[in-house]
Amino acid sequence: MSSIRTNFAPVVTRAAEAETTSDPSSAMTLLADSEATGGLLTSYRSTFAEGAVGAPAHFHTRAAEMFYAIDGSLQVLLGEAVTVLSAGDFLLVPPHTPHAFAAAPGCTADVLFTFTPGMARFDYLRLLGRVMRGEADFEEIKASSERFDNHYVDSPVWNAALAVG
Repeated sequence: MSSIRTNFAPVVTRAAEAETTSDPSSAMTLLADSEATGGLLTSYRSTFAEGAVGAPAHFHTRAAEMFYAIDGSLQVLLGEAVTVLSAGDFLLVPPHTPHAFAAAPGCTADVLFTFTPGMARFDYLRLLGRVMRGEADFEEIKASSERFDNHYVDSPVWNAALAVG
C-alpha cells in the first residue's frame, strides 16, 4: 500500500474517457485509483446484470470498502448476515469484515464502490475480468491475495443465500 500524500492534482474522470472492464454479467467503470488520489481512495462503478454474482466472500485487512447503490438492488453478506441495498442506500464495511455481493434475486444493480485508504484495485479488476472471460486462470486471483488485499473465506451463509436466489 502506498503512503497517503496531500500533494496531488484534482482528479476528473470523464464518463466518455473512463476505462471499463467487463465480464459476461457485469461492467466496471474505473474512476480513480490510489495512484491518482495520493493514496486517499480508489473508486469505481459496477453495473450488474440480473443474476450476476459480484464477489465471493472475502475481507480486506488494510482498507474500508464503501458501497453506494445508485440503482437496482444489491444483495450483500456482512459477516454472518445477508442484507439488501436498494437505490440510495450506503454501506461501509470495516477492514477484517467478511463480505460478498451479488445482484439481488430478480434485480440488476448499479453501485459505486470506494476504498479508503486507496488500494491498487484497477489491476485486480482487470485480472478479474480476464478470469471471468476465460482469458486467465482463477489461480492468478488466489496468488494475488496479498498484493490486492483480497482474502477469500468460506461462508455457508453466503452460499445458502446464493442457492435461494
